Amino acid sequence: MELNYTSEDLAFRDTVRAYLATHLPQDLQEKVLHHKRLSKDDLVRWHKILAKQGWVGTGWPIEYGGTGWSAVQRHIWEEECATAGTPRILPFGVSMVAPVIMAFGNEAQKRYYLPRILNCDDWWCQGYSEPGAGSDLASLKTSALREGDHYLVNGQKTWTTLGQYADMIFCLVRTDTTVRKQEGISFLLIDMHSPGITVRPIIMLDEDHEVNEIFFDNVKVPVANLIGEENKGWTYAKYLLGHERTNIASVGHSKRELKFLKKIASEQRKNGLPLIDDPVFAAKLASLEIEIMALEMTVLRVISMESKQRGPGPEASMLKVKGTEVQQALTELMLEAVGPYGMPFEPDYLSGAQAHTQTAEDDAAPLASYYFNYRKTSIYGGSNEIQKNIITQMILGL
Repeated sequence: MELNYTSEDLAFRDTVRAYLATHLPQDLQEKVLHHKRLSKDDLVRWHKILAKQGWVGTGWPIEYGGTGWSAVQRHIWEEECATAGTPRILPFGVSMVAPVIMAFGNEAQKRYYLPRILNCDDWWCQGYSEPGAGSDLASLKTSALREGDHYLVNGQKTWTTLGQYADMIFCLVRTDTTVRKQEGISFLLIDMHSPGITVRPIIMLDEDHEVNEIFFDNVKVPVANLIGEENKGWTYAKYLLGHERTNIASVGHSKRELKFLKKIASEQRKNGLPLIDDPVFAAKLASLEIEIMALEMTVLRVISMESKQRGPGPEASMLKVKGTEVQQALTELMLEAVGPYGMPFEPDYLSGAQAHTQTAEDDAAPLASYYFNYRKTSIYGGSNEIQKNIITQMILGL
């Protein structure tokens, strides 16, 4: 495995850096680097800036409007974006449902949905989890009964991220109750503006409205919105989750947050010395940095396999587990570093409504919210306990 960048890779990195230096709006960068909340307008604005450049579909084939970049180029892009402090491109459309449409959708679906995803004409959300079907996703009960040229959908989805903004939702629904539970699931694309859909907010500990419950009451969905074959949705869902779990690793993001952690640890003092010089804290910091380095090497191994036209397999579960553990450890050490300064948080400050000179205390202000929010990472995309089962069965063969 070759871990050194080629001269072409380095030239590509320079191009990316130059682009970000001139096109990333300063107000968005400031929000990201200081852990403030991004609005819908913030996320859409950055998406459309990249769409104008043709750099949204970084993992898409050229024939669908993607960049055609190699796995190494995509890694460089993601790391440079994280370092610069760009908002993330929401994965639900670009990285999750789009690969499913490309792999299993018909030509009409590809022609209609893929350009709209690239241009952010539709905001997508994910309809997987239910009150009784989280890690055991195959137990889902939301039903889709076919009546002529449409389905009638009834049921409930939960923990739907940013569903309050969504135009479309990709849903797993039960279309056959007489077979093994994995074999009776279908994959539907549903217009969120359809009659019979109710979105109910779930307000989290940090007072943010990020997730929702979504209710379907006799929602009519055209049969034309079915992806692939009826009752084959479990296959498509596993394909999607492989892409989601690989993206969750977020090595570039963790490397940027490690720099932020070192910065605040050098500003805080213990016994008259910078906290970063405290032997106990320094040992924790060094251990975490080693974990991030090991994670990056593992990501590069997976990238090497992707370069040989292998899609994400059970290795994605390894990245998901270790990536989320690292992310949570970072937020824990950040709170430990700032101590009582991390206790309060102001929603107006976190949303960017309060504009003033940044101080060390301001850097600390969002960290409690940040910590609580990142408790979810080991759960979504399939809980880490489930991922360990996958690793045991499919990698270790136990």
